[in-house]
Amino acid sequence: MDDRLALLGGTPAKTKPFPPWPHYDESEREALLGVLHSRKWWRTPGDQTLQFEREFAAYHQARYGIAVTNGTAALEVTMAALGIGLGDEVIVPDFTFVATASAVLFAGALPVLVDIEPHTYCLDPEQVEAAITERTRAIIAVHLGGHPADLDRLSEIAHRHGLYLIEDSSHAHGSEWKGHKVGALGDVGTFSFQQSKLMTAGEGGIIITNDDTIERLARSTHDCGRMPGEWFYAHFIYGSNYRLSEWQGAILRRQLARLPQQSQRRMDNARVLDRMLSQIEGITPQALDARCTHHGHYAYIFHYDRRAFAGLPIARFIEALQAEGVPHQASYPPLHDMALFQSGAYRKRLLPEMRVEHAFLRQTFPNTARAAWETVWLPQYVLLGDEQDMHEIAAAIGKIQRHAHELL
Repeated sequence: MDDRLALLGGTPAKTKPFPPWPHYDESEREALLGVLHSRKWWRTPGDQTLQFEREFAAYHQARYGIAVTNGTAALEVTMAALGIGLGDEVIVPDFTFVATASAVLFAGALPVLVDIEPHTYCLDPEQVEAAITERTRAIIAVHLGGHPADLDRLSEIAHRHGLYLIEDSSHAHGSEWKGHKVGALGDVGTFSFQQSKLMTAGEGGIIITNDDTIERLARSTHDCGRMPGEWFYAHFIYGSNYRLSEWQGAILRRQLARLPQQSQRRMDNARVLDRMLSQIEGITPQALDARCTHHGHYAYIFHYDRRAFAGLPIARFIEALQAEGVPHQASYPPLHDMALFQSGAYRKRLLPEMRVEHAFLRQTFPNTARAAWETVWLPQYVLLGDEQDMHEIAAAIGKIQRHAHELL
């Protein structure tokens, strides 16, 4: 057996390809042809996107779903529906995709960045409570990698302070907290269907809620300020065109039908990886809270301790892992380190009296830094493989550890 590192001319540890992504079959082809022949390509007279909204909401145990153009739009429409705007503050984790914060800025509100928990990489409730001020209107909990944030504590904090709890569930299709699907456990949840997500139409997003008023305002906002049952050219509130097309609605109905089986496979394979990787010194999988009864796994995330790999820098480790045939997906950098915040450009979206130096940019975010620069993310489609694939991933990491000194 050739134990040399693939990066140095050896045979890769991964001997067969992972399942391709996005996944599709004849059902997607038939769905697209159905829309084509119907000549109803626009959401308003069509029925595919409407049916998808109902099916996705029902799967996530919510009363309502409003499909929109992408996950960022879902957050922007949510801000408008909740009346969040100039002078307001929204608490956001420092470890997330920029859209979580930029949607708040889009509304003219201030995203107040706080640190995360060290093992799940989700929003730290204690940091949230410490950041609440008289201007705070909402908390955005990001279910990072598919693992739910602590919805017990965050719900209690939000209720006690009279705040909205928004679940950014872009990574968490099908994830569960204490047996209940995430997304509608807070006031409102948002999802993304961008290509890397757990189900996809290339782009797309959805808002789900159990609140009648939020649903009405979000639906109006996403459709140019129209109201159900009113004249087509009557516009009642601020709105824009965030409508999802029939093409995407049709594709997403088929993707949703496949999601439960795929989600269970990801969960099962991730637990196999947890067991194997936990036996490798220096590798620590993302924690699984006992209250998380299903982890959707947008990515398989583990912490890498270079000290157990002869001091090998993480970038070199990732390079070696990819050479062994295991793909990598980049982690997020800390939001507070981005030029958007460090340059002060974000303040242009705020009221003049709020264009000051904000204390959170002078704070340290040790858990976010550790998560951003010391974790490795494997994309979700690797978890759609079989148990042999999981063993080959573990074998690749073990092989790199044995030969790490050769890469220094």
